[in-house]
Amino acid sequence: MIARTLVDWGWILDHLDEIRDKVGEHLVLTGIALGVGLGISLLLALVGLRFPRTLAPITWAASGLYTIPSLALFAFLVPITGFTTLTAEIGLVSYTLLILIRNIVAGIQGVDPAVIEAARGMGYGRRRLLLEIELPLALPVILAGLRIAAVTTVGLVTVTALIGQGGVGFFILRGLSRFFDTEIVLGTALSVLLAVALDLSLALLGRLLSPWARRRVLA
Repeated sequence: MIARTLVDWGWILDHLDEIRDKVGEHLVLTGIALGVGLGISLLLALVGLRFPRTLAPITWAASGLYTIPSLALFAFLVPITGFTTLTAEIGLVSYTLLILIRNIVAGIQGVDPAVIEAARGMGYGRRRLLLEIELPLALPVILAGLRIAAVTTVGLVTVTALIGQGGVGFFILRGLSRFFDTEIVLGTALSVLLAVALDLSLALLGRLLSPWARRRVLA
């Protein structure tokens, strides 16, 4: 009896172009979801902080979206927006909102009130205070949320293979349909590697953009 090979390296070498394309697709889908999600979350968080009565409803709505199973959400969207990138992104963005809104709010609320009062005493207006004081000091907390959202999104992108938009999830789905272990292992491994690489990249970005936070920890 011939032993079954889990990974066919020859097949992988013959499909490097396809692998590259699917990795690129995965990164694009993830990047769009994180960028759009961060923009919407920042807007909603600032509205919630400016008008405190709206913060709870905003959080509840984001929580509601987060609790919807991904397959159910994509299945609901397909009849409306079809098997398109838009369908994938609506779902992916929806799952970033709760994480990002909470971290943005927590980060801004966590800024030392003494720093805020000192800035106001120096003549900082509301917009300048937000852009030059609150957001920079909240950056470590915001990036921590972005890291969680990024890892979550990389995993969810594989699910969108079911609607033809799955990046490396394409290999998992095709491998399952053909009972071909190499594609299943390849898609799984690439998804994990992309999540780890993105997480480490955002961690490095955080260290570069907020060196004071690193010094505070070392102190």
